[in-house]
Amino acid sequence: MKVVVFFVVFFTSQLFTSHGQDCQSGQDVLNALQQVQKLLSAHETSFLQSLRSLRKKLGLLQNSTVKHSKASSTASDCPPPKPLANGRILGRVFKSGHEVHYLCSPGFQLMGPETRVCLESQSWSGAQPSCKFVDTTVSNDASAAISASPSSSHDPAYVRPSRCIELLGSSHCTCEPGFSISSHSSTLCTDIDECELFRLTHPGRLCLHTCVNTAGSFQCQCPAGYSLGRDSRSCHDIDECARETHNCSSEQVCVNTFGGHRCEQVDCPHFRNAIYIKTSPLRCDRNPCVQGDDACLQAPVSINFHFMSVVSNMSAPTVLFRLSAARVLGDALRFGLLGKRGVQHFSVQRAGRQTGQLVLMNPVQGPATLDVDIEMSEMERKVLLGRYVTKVTVFVSPYSF
Repeated sequence: MKVVVFFVVFFTSQLFTSHGQDCQSGQDVLNALQQVQKLLSAHETSFLQSLRSLRKKLGLLQNSTVKHSKASSTASDCPPPKPLANGRILGRVFKSGHEVHYLCSPGFQLMGPETRVCLESQSWSGAQPSCKFVDTTVSNDASAAISASPSSSHDPAYVRPSRCIELLGSSHCTCEPGFSISSHSSTLCTDIDECELFRLTHPGRLCLHTCVNTAGSFQCQCPAGYSLGRDSRSCHDIDECARETHNCSSEQVCVNTFGGHRCEQVDCPHFRNAIYIKTSPLRCDRNPCVQGDDACLQAPVSINFHFMSVVSNMSAPTVLFRLSAARVLGDALRFGLLGKRGVQHFSVQRAGRQTGQLVLMNPVQGPATLDVDIEMSEMERKVLLGRYVTKVTVFVSPYSF
Protein backbone atom coordinates (compact mmCIF):
# COMPACT_ATOMS: atom_id res chain seq x y z
CA MET A 1 0.00 0.00 0.00
CA LYS A 2 2.90 2.33 0.75
CA VAL A 3 4.33 1.65 -2.76
CA VAL A 4 1.05 2.74 -4.35
CA VAL A 5 0.99 6.00 -2.39
CA PHE A 6 4.60 6.74 -3.33
CA PHE A 7 3.81 6.06 -6.98
CA VAL A 8 0.81 8.41 -6.91
CA VAL A 9 2.85 11.17 -5.28
CA PHE A 10 5.68 10.66 -7.78
CA PHE A 11 3.24 10.64 -10.72
CA THR A 12 1.46 13.84 -9.67
CA SER A 13 4.71 15.62 -8.90
CA GLN A 14 6.09 14.68 -12.29
CA LEU A 15 2.88 15.87 -13.89
CA PHE A 16 3.18 19.32 -12.46
CA THR A 17 6.95 19.71 -12.59
CA SER A 18 7.38 18.56 -16.17
CA HIS A 19 4.79 20.97 -17.41
CA GLY A 20 5.19 23.60 -14.81
CA GLN A 21 6.11 26.17 -17.34
CA ASP A 22 3.06 25.48 -19.52
CA CYS A 23 -0.34 26.35 -18.16
CA GLN A 24 -2.47 23.29 -18.49
CA SER A 25 -6.15 23.32 -19.06
CA GLY A 26 -8.59 22.14 -16.40
CA GLN A 27 -9.68 19.24 -18.60
CA ASP A 28 -6.12 17.84 -18.73
CA VAL A 29 -5.86 17.98 -14.94
CA LEU A 30 -9.21 16.27 -14.54
CA ASN A 31 -8.20 13.48 -16.89
CA ALA A 32 -4.96 12.97 -15.01
CA LEU A 33 -6.80 12.70 -11.68
CA GLN A 34 -9.27 10.17 -13.13
CA GLN A 35 -6.37 8.00 -14.29
CA VAL A 36 -4.86 8.14 -10.80
CA GLN A 37 -8.23 7.16 -9.29
CA LYS A 38 -8.54 4.16 -11.62
CA LEU A 39 -5.03 3.10 -10.78
CA LEU A 40 -5.79 3.29 -7.02
CA SER A 41 -8.99 1.27 -7.45
CA ALA A 42 -7.16 -1.43 -9.36
CA HIS A 43 -4.47 -1.69 -6.68
CA GLU A 44 -7.11 -1.74 -3.90
CA THR A 45 -8.99 -4.59 -5.61
CA SER A 46 -5.78 -6.55 -6.03
CA PHE A 47 -4.91 -6.01 -2.37
CA LEU A 48 -8.34 -7.21 -1.14
CA GLN A 49 -8.12 -10.35 -3.29
CA SER A 50 -4.67 -11.09 -1.91
CA LEU A 51 -5.98 -10.59 1.65
CA ARG A 52 -8.92 -13.00 1.10
CA SER A 53 -6.59 -15.59 -0.38
CA LEU A 54 -4.26 -15.25 2.61
CA ARG A 55 -7.13 -15.72 5.08
CA LYS A 56 -8.31 -18.83 3.24
CA LYS A 57 -4.83 -20.34 3.34
CA LEU A 58 -4.55 -19.59 7.08
CA GLY A 59 -7.90 -21.33 7.72
CA LEU A 60 -6.84 -24.43 5.83
CA LEU A 61 -3.56 -24.48 7.72
CA GLN A 62 -5.38 -24.23 11.08
CA ASN A 63 -7.80 -27.08 10.23
CA SER A 64 -4.99 -29.34 9.15
CA THR A 65 -3.16 -28.57 12.41
CA VAL A 66 -6.24 -29.47 14.53
CA LYS A 67 -6.78 -32.71 12.62
CA HIS A 68 -3.14 -33.60 13.02
CA SER A 69 -3.26 -32.95 16.79
CA LYS A 70 -6.40 -35.09 17.13
CA ALA A 71 -4.88 -37.86 15.11
CA SER A 72 -1.69 -37.75 17.14
CA SER A 73 -3.74 -37.69 20.39
CA THR A 74 -5.76 -40.72 19.31
CA ALA A 75 -2.65 -42.48 18.19
CA SER A 76 -1.13 -42.03 21.67
CA ASP A 77 -4.06 -43.74 23.48
CA CYS A 78 -3.65 -47.19 24.91
CA PRO A 79 -6.28 -49.87 24.30
CA PRO A 80 -8.72 -50.40 27.21
CA PRO A 81 -7.19 -52.79 29.78
CA LYS A 82 -8.62 -56.28 30.02
CA PRO A 83 -11.37 -56.73 32.67
CA LEU A 84 -10.21 -58.02 36.04
CA ALA A 85 -12.06 -61.17 37.08
CA ASN A 86 -13.32 -60.98 40.70
CA GLY A 87 -12.22 -57.36 40.88
CA ARG A 88 -12.42 -54.00 39.19
CA ILE A 89 -10.25 -51.33 37.55
CA LEU A 90 -10.06 -47.71 38.68
CA GLY A 91 -9.29 -45.13 35.99
CA ARG A 92 -11.00 -44.17 32.73
CA VAL A 93 -8.30 -42.13 30.95
CA PHE A 94 -6.15 -44.30 28.69
CA LYS A 95 -3.72 -41.67 27.38
CA SER A 96 0.04 -41.75 27.52
CA GLY A 97 1.35 -41.22 31.05
CA HIS A 98 -1.98 -42.01 32.79
CA GLU A 99 -2.42 -44.85 35.31
CA VAL A 100 -5.09 -47.44 36.10
CA HIS A 101 -5.42 -49.18 39.46
CA TYR A 102 -6.54 -52.75 40.15
CA LEU A 103 -8.69 -53.81 43.14
CA CYS A 104 -9.94 -57.29 44.06
CA SER A 105 -13.34 -58.16 45.55
CA PRO A 106 -13.61 -59.21 49.22
CA GLY A 107 -12.14 -62.68 49.72
CA PHE A 108 -9.65 -62.29 46.85
CA GLN A 109 -6.01 -61.19 46.79
CA LEU A 110 -4.34 -59.26 43.98
CA MET A 111 -1.59 -61.16 42.21
CA GLY A 112 0.60 -58.84 40.15
CA PRO A 113 1.05 -55.05 39.93
CA GLU A 114 -1.53 -52.76 41.58
CA THR A 115 -0.88 -50.00 39.02
CA ARG A 116 -0.15 -49.98 35.28
CA VAL A 117 0.89 -46.97 33.17
CA CYS A 118 0.00 -46.17 29.55
CA LEU A 119 3.30 -45.98 27.64
CA GLU A 120 4.08 -43.95 24.50
CA SER A 121 4.23 -47.24 22.61
CA GLN A 122 0.47 -47.51 23.14
CA SER A 123 0.84 -50.45 25.54
CA TRP A 124 0.46 -50.92 29.30
CA SER A 125 3.42 -51.36 31.62
CA GLY A 126 3.79 -54.58 33.61
CA ALA A 127 1.83 -57.81 33.33
CA GLN A 128 -1.92 -58.28 33.57
CA PRO A 129 -2.74 -58.88 37.28
CA SER A 130 -5.30 -61.40 38.58
CA CYS A 131 -7.38 -61.95 41.72
CA LYS A 132 -6.81 -65.16 43.70
CA PHE A 133 -9.26 -66.51 46.25
CA VAL A 134 -7.93 -66.50 49.84
CA ASP A 135 -9.33 -67.48 53.23
CA THR A 136 -9.99 -64.15 54.94
CA THR A 137 -10.46 -65.73 58.35
CA VAL A 138 -6.69 -66.12 58.72
CA SER A 139 -6.14 -62.36 58.67
CA ASN A 140 -5.43 -61.13 62.17
CA ASP A 141 -6.20 -57.54 61.18
CA ALA A 142 -9.61 -58.50 59.83
CA SER A 143 -10.42 -60.51 62.98
CA ALA A 144 -9.52 -57.55 65.17
CA ALA A 145 -11.61 -55.16 63.08
CA ILE A 146 -14.62 -57.46 63.14
CA SER A 147 -14.55 -57.89 66.90
CA ALA A 148 -14.14 -54.14 67.37
CA SER A 149 -17.15 -53.24 65.25
CA PRO A 150 -20.35 -53.20 67.34
CA SER A 151 -22.56 -53.33 64.22
CA SER A 152 -20.87 -56.30 62.62
CA SER A 153 -21.88 -58.88 65.22
CA HIS A 154 -18.75 -60.82 64.17
CA ASP A 155 -20.03 -61.01 60.59
CA PRO A 156 -17.26 -60.74 57.96
CA ALA A 157 -19.74 -59.03 55.61
CA TYR A 158 -19.40 -55.89 57.73
CA VAL A 159 -15.66 -55.63 56.95
CA ARG A 160 -14.29 -54.86 53.48
CA PRO A 161 -10.79 -54.18 52.13
CA SER A 162 -10.10 -50.52 51.45
CA ARG A 163 -9.02 -49.10 48.10
CA CYS A 164 -5.56 -47.59 48.45
CA ILE A 165 -3.52 -45.59 45.93
CA GLU A 166 0.14 -44.66 46.28
CA LEU A 167 0.54 -40.97 45.49
CA LEU A 168 3.70 -38.90 45.97
CA GLY A 169 5.14 -41.39 48.40
CA SER A 170 2.02 -41.63 50.62
CA SER A 171 -0.94 -44.01 50.64
CA HIS A 172 -4.50 -42.73 50.22
CA CYS A 173 -7.27 -45.20 51.10
CA THR A 174 -11.01 -44.95 50.46
CA CYS A 175 -14.03 -47.16 51.18
CA GLU A 176 -17.22 -48.20 49.46
CA PRO A 177 -20.38 -46.22 50.30
CA GLY A 178 -21.66 -47.18 53.75
CA PHE A 179 -18.18 -48.04 55.07
CA SER A 180 -15.41 -46.06 56.77
CA ILE A 181 -11.70 -46.64 57.32
CA SER A 182 -11.11 -48.94 60.28
CA SER A 183 -9.44 -47.46 63.33
CA HIS A 184 -7.21 -50.56 63.50
CA SER A 185 -5.94 -50.62 59.91
CA SER A 186 -6.20 -48.25 56.95
CA THR A 187 -6.37 -51.27 54.66
CA LEU A 188 -9.75 -52.28 56.10
CA CYS A 189 -13.19 -50.65 55.98
CA THR A 190 -15.86 -51.23 58.63
CA ASP A 191 -19.62 -50.78 58.24
CA ILE A 192 -21.25 -47.51 59.29
CA ASP A 193 -24.27 -48.12 61.53
CA GLU A 194 -26.61 -45.55 59.98
CA CYS A 195 -29.40 -46.41 62.41
CA GLU A 196 -27.30 -45.63 65.48
CA LEU A 197 -25.62 -42.62 63.87
CA PHE A 198 -28.94 -41.08 62.81
CA ARG A 199 -30.53 -41.85 66.18
CA LEU A 200 -27.88 -39.76 67.92
CA THR A 201 -28.23 -36.83 65.49
CA HIS A 202 -31.86 -36.84 64.22
CA PRO A 203 -34.00 -39.08 66.45
CA GLY A 204 -36.82 -40.90 64.69
CA ARG A 205 -36.26 -39.35 61.26
CA LEU A 206 -34.33 -42.01 59.32
CA CYS A 207 -37.14 -44.61 59.46
CA LEU A 208 -40.71 -43.96 60.51
CA HIS A 209 -40.78 -47.13 62.63
CA THR A 210 -37.84 -49.57 62.86
CA CYS A 211 -34.36 -49.17 61.38
CA VAL A 212 -32.30 -52.33 60.74
CA ASN A 213 -28.60 -51.92 59.97
CA THR A 214 -27.17 -53.94 57.09
CA ALA A 215 -23.70 -54.26 55.58
CA GLY A 216 -23.06 -50.92 53.92
CA SER A 217 -26.63 -49.69 54.24
CA PHE A 218 -29.84 -49.99 56.28
CA GLN A 219 -33.45 -51.12 55.92
CA CYS A 220 -36.70 -49.73 57.33
CA GLN A 221 -39.40 -52.04 58.66
CA CYS A 222 -43.04 -51.40 59.55
CA PRO A 223 -45.24 -53.04 62.18
CA ALA A 224 -47.91 -55.56 61.33
CA GLY A 225 -50.84 -54.00 59.52
CA TYR A 226 -48.63 -51.48 57.69
CA SER A 227 -46.80 -51.55 54.35
CA LEU A 228 -43.51 -49.86 53.53
CA GLY A 229 -43.92 -46.72 51.42
CA ARG A 230 -42.33 -46.03 48.05
CA ASP A 231 -39.61 -43.99 49.75
CA SER A 232 -38.59 -47.18 51.66
CA ARG A 233 -38.85 -45.24 54.94
CA SER A 234 -42.49 -44.37 55.66
CA CYS A 235 -45.28 -46.74 56.72
CA HIS A 236 -48.82 -46.76 55.36
CA ASP A 237 -51.82 -48.42 56.97
CA ILE A 238 -53.30 -51.45 55.20
CA ASP A 239 -57.09 -51.16 54.94
CA GLU A 240 -58.17 -54.73 55.56
CA CYS A 241 -61.83 -53.80 55.26
CA ALA A 242 -61.45 -52.27 51.79
CA ARG A 243 -59.27 -55.17 50.64
CA GLU A 244 -61.71 -57.66 52.16
CA THR A 245 -58.91 -59.46 53.99
CA HIS A 246 -60.72 -59.28 57.34
CA ASN A 247 -62.34 -62.13 59.25
CA CYS A 248 -65.60 -60.41 60.19
CA SER A 249 -68.91 -62.23 59.85
CA SER A 250 -71.86 -60.96 57.83
CA GLU A 251 -73.55 -59.78 61.05
CA GLN A 252 -70.54 -57.70 62.07
CA VAL A 253 -69.22 -54.36 60.85
CA CYS A 254 -65.59 -54.21 59.75
CA VAL A 255 -63.85 -51.12 61.14
CA ASN A 256 -60.38 -50.34 59.80
CA THR A 257 -57.90 -49.13 62.40
CA PHE A 258 -54.31 -47.92 62.13
CA GLY A 259 -52.37 -51.17 62.03
CA GLY A 260 -55.34 -53.54 62.02
CA HIS A 261 -59.12 -53.80 62.04
CA ARG A 262 -62.03 -54.50 64.39
CA CYS A 263 -65.15 -56.61 63.92
CA GLU A 264 -67.96 -54.79 65.73
CA GLN A 265 -71.39 -56.19 66.57
CA VAL A 266 -74.06 -53.48 66.38
CA ASP A 267 -77.18 -54.22 68.47
CA CYS A 268 -80.07 -51.92 69.17
CA PRO A 269 -80.29 -50.85 72.85
CA HIS A 270 -83.22 -51.47 75.19
CA PHE A 271 -85.30 -48.66 76.65
CA ARG A 272 -88.36 -49.00 78.91
CA ASN A 273 -91.56 -49.09 76.90
CA ALA A 274 -89.60 -48.43 73.64
CA ILE A 275 -88.86 -50.88 70.84
CA TYR A 276 -86.10 -50.26 68.27
CA ILE A 277 -85.73 -51.65 64.79
CA LYS A 278 -82.40 -51.85 62.98
CA THR A 279 -82.97 -49.88 59.78
CA SER A 280 -79.32 -49.96 58.58
CA PRO A 281 -76.07 -51.58 59.72
CA LEU A 282 -75.30 -48.50 61.86
CA ARG A 283 -78.76 -47.13 62.76
CA CYS A 284 -81.69 -48.07 64.98
CA ASP A 285 -85.07 -46.29 64.84
CA ARG A 286 -87.75 -46.27 67.52
CA ASN A 287 -91.18 -47.69 66.76
CA PRO A 288 -94.09 -45.24 67.15
CA CYS A 289 -95.14 -44.74 70.77
CA VAL A 290 -98.62 -45.24 72.16
CA GLN A 291 -100.33 -41.94 72.81
CA GLY A 292 -99.74 -40.82 76.37
CA ASP A 293 -96.75 -43.17 76.93
CA ASP A 294 -94.33 -40.60 78.34
CA ALA A 295 -91.58 -43.18 78.98
CA CYS A 296 -91.57 -44.14 75.31
CA LEU A 297 -91.68 -40.52 74.18
CA GLN A 298 -88.63 -39.74 76.33
CA ALA A 299 -86.58 -42.45 74.60
CA PRO A 300 -84.38 -41.37 71.65
CA VAL A 301 -86.11 -41.23 68.28
CA SER A 302 -83.04 -42.76 66.61
CA ILE A 303 -79.66 -44.13 67.66
CA ASN A 304 -76.70 -43.96 65.30
CA PHE A 305 -73.37 -45.78 65.71
CA HIS A 306 -70.13 -44.19 64.56
CA PHE A 307 -66.69 -45.88 64.63
CA MET A 308 -63.43 -44.10 63.89
CA SER A 309 -59.69 -44.60 64.29
CA VAL A 310 -57.03 -42.05 65.28
CA VAL A 311 -53.27 -42.20 65.78
CA SER A 312 -51.60 -42.14 69.16
CA ASN A 313 -50.91 -38.73 70.72
CA MET A 314 -52.80 -36.87 68.00
CA SER A 315 -52.56 -33.11 68.36
CA ALA A 316 -55.44 -31.52 70.26
CA PRO A 317 -57.89 -29.88 70.26
CA THR A 318 -59.02 -31.51 67.03
CA VAL A 319 -62.50 -31.72 65.46
CA LEU A 320 -63.24 -35.42 64.90
CA PHE A 321 -66.55 -35.13 63.03
CA ARG A 322 -69.72 -33.02 62.68
CA LEU A 323 -73.38 -33.98 63.02
CA SER A 324 -76.48 -32.12 61.91
CA ALA A 325 -80.26 -32.51 61.63
CA ALA A 326 -81.68 -33.36 58.22
CA ARG A 327 -84.80 -31.34 59.02
CA VAL A 328 -85.84 -29.27 62.02
CA LEU A 329 -89.45 -29.23 63.20
CA GLY A 330 -88.91 -27.11 66.31
CA ASP A 331 -87.36 -23.73 66.84
CA ALA A 332 -84.09 -24.86 68.48
CA LEU A 333 -81.49 -27.66 68.59
CA ARG A 334 -79.35 -28.50 71.59
CA PHE A 335 -76.11 -30.54 71.53
CA GLY A 336 -74.45 -32.18 74.51
CA LEU A 337 -72.71 -35.25 75.91
CA LEU A 338 -74.98 -37.92 77.32
CA GLY A 339 -73.88 -39.08 80.76
CA LYS A 340 -70.25 -38.94 81.95
CA ARG A 341 -68.67 -41.21 79.33
CA GLY A 342 -65.74 -39.54 77.62
CA VAL A 343 -66.16 -36.21 79.37
CA GLN A 344 -62.42 -36.07 80.21
CA HIS A 345 -61.45 -36.42 76.52
CA PHE A 346 -64.28 -34.87 74.46
CA SER A 347 -66.39 -31.77 74.12
CA VAL A 348 -69.39 -30.93 71.92
CA GLN A 349 -69.45 -27.51 70.33
CA ARG A 350 -72.03 -25.81 68.12
CA ALA A 351 -70.77 -25.26 64.57
CA GLY A 352 -73.96 -23.76 63.09
CA ARG A 353 -77.69 -23.37 63.66
CA GLN A 354 -78.31 -27.03 62.83
CA THR A 355 -74.78 -28.40 63.25
CA GLY A 356 -72.65 -29.56 66.18
CA GLN A 357 -69.12 -31.01 66.28
CA LEU A 358 -67.25 -33.48 68.47
CA VAL A 359 -63.84 -32.19 69.59
CA LEU A 360 -60.96 -34.22 71.04
CA MET A 361 -59.68 -31.98 73.83
CA ASN A 362 -56.33 -33.63 74.70
CA PRO A 363 -53.89 -36.14 73.17
CA VAL A 364 -54.45 -39.80 74.02
CA GLN A 365 -51.66 -42.36 74.28
CA GLY A 366 -52.57 -45.57 72.47
CA PRO A 367 -53.57 -48.27 72.34
CA ALA A 368 -56.90 -47.23 73.81
CA THR A 369 -60.64 -47.36 73.09
CA LEU A 370 -62.79 -44.32 73.92
CA ASP A 371 -66.61 -44.24 74.00
CA VAL A 372 -68.85 -41.20 74.08
CA ASP A 373 -72.58 -40.57 73.45
CA ILE A 374 -73.73 -37.35 71.80
CA GLU A 375 -77.29 -36.18 72.27
CA MET A 376 -79.10 -33.80 69.95
CA SER A 377 -82.42 -32.50 71.34
CA GLU A 378 -85.07 -30.79 69.24
CA MET A 379 -87.11 -28.15 71.14
CA GLU A 380 -90.25 -26.14 70.42
CA ARG A 381 -90.83 -23.29 72.88
CA LYS A 382 -88.62 -25.12 75.37
CA VAL A 383 -90.70 -28.27 75.03
CA LEU A 384 -88.83 -31.44 74.00
CA LEU A 385 -89.97 -32.75 70.63
CA GLY A 386 -87.42 -35.52 70.23
CA ARG A 387 -83.97 -36.84 71.14
CA TYR A 388 -81.36 -38.22 68.75
CA VAL A 389 -78.32 -40.11 70.07
CA THR A 390 -75.03 -40.90 68.30
CA LYS A 391 -72.81 -43.49 69.97
CA VAL A 392 -69.16 -42.81 69.03
CA THR A 393 -66.33 -45.30 69.51
CA VAL A 394 -62.78 -44.10 68.90
CA PHE A 395 -59.94 -46.62 68.48
CA VAL A 396 -56.54 -45.10 69.34
CA SER A 397 -53.62 -46.74 67.53
CA PRO A 398 -50.45 -47.78 69.40
CA TYR A 399 -48.47 -45.80 66.82
CA SER A 400 -48.30 -42.13 65.94
CA PHE A 401 -48.65 -42.84 62.20
